[in-house]
Amino acid sequence: MTHCNFYSLCLFALLLLPPGLNAESLFDTHLHYSAADAKAFSPQAVIARLDHNHIRYAAVTGTPASQVSALYRYAPDRIIPLLGLYRSQNDKISWPHDASLPSYLEAELKQGHWRGIGELHIFARDRHSLVFRRIVEIASSRQLPLLIHGDPAVIDTVYDIAPKQPVIWAHAGTFPYPDLIADYLRRYPSLFIDLSMRDERIAPDGQLDDSWYQLFIDYPERFMVGVDTYSLQRWKNYDSAVTVMRNWLAQLPDDIARRLAYENAATVFE
Repeated sequence: MTHCNFYSLCLFALLLLPPGLNAESLFDTHLHYSAADAKAFSPQAVIARLDHNHIRYAAVTGTPASQVSALYRYAPDRIIPLLGLYRSQNDKISWPHDASLPSYLEAELKQGHWRGIGELHIFARDRHSLVFRRIVEIASSRQLPLLIHGDPAVIDTVYDIAPKQPVIWAHAGTFPYPDLIADYLRRYPSLFIDLSMRDERIAPDGQLDDSWYQLFIDYPERFMVGVDTYSLQRWKNYDSAVTVMRNWLAQLPDDIARRLAYENAATVFE
């Protein structure tokens, strides 16, 4: 099956999209709103950015988690709050060895508004951490999705601990190859793939790669999109990042594009 040819220049991408998709809402499943972001972008400014790009919902994590809570309180009908476990950026490396985190997680979850946990950065060397195991168990007991930035061995470990745990694999994993992803989707029915920061792999020079195209056709209900505002600069470039994403989405059949753009995330976070 062939797909449509589009100009690769992102400046013109929105003009090239079919009118229906151009106007359709997106569900951004990977945003960060941390202390530095909050200084530059108020909750009002964040929602204005989402409005400008037709983002109906956004799943947001942050360091510290209180920033996300503040954003959620401003727009509870738009923000899906994910509980980040890092108190500072240093925790990104050390958290699997912080024995205080499980009790912190349980206390935070009692607030009632958290809809998922993460982003958790963890790799094979730490996959047997007792802290990680306990966090997976807590998430599983509540069926809260885990947003995991990790390698395949970590995903295997999650499903050894909790076979039905919903997992969102950030950035299509650390080895984002369609054959590997397809293998993991076959293994684990509760695994979903977040495609943030993989636009250049998915659509080099703006043209949707054939192997990714076929992967989306084969597993249309397992993928979701996001920008990943991991830095202040990424927030500043949010509009162009969404344009790039919409460009390759428009090269999919309309029903598949809608699933990736919105419906799959809405199902995971319903």
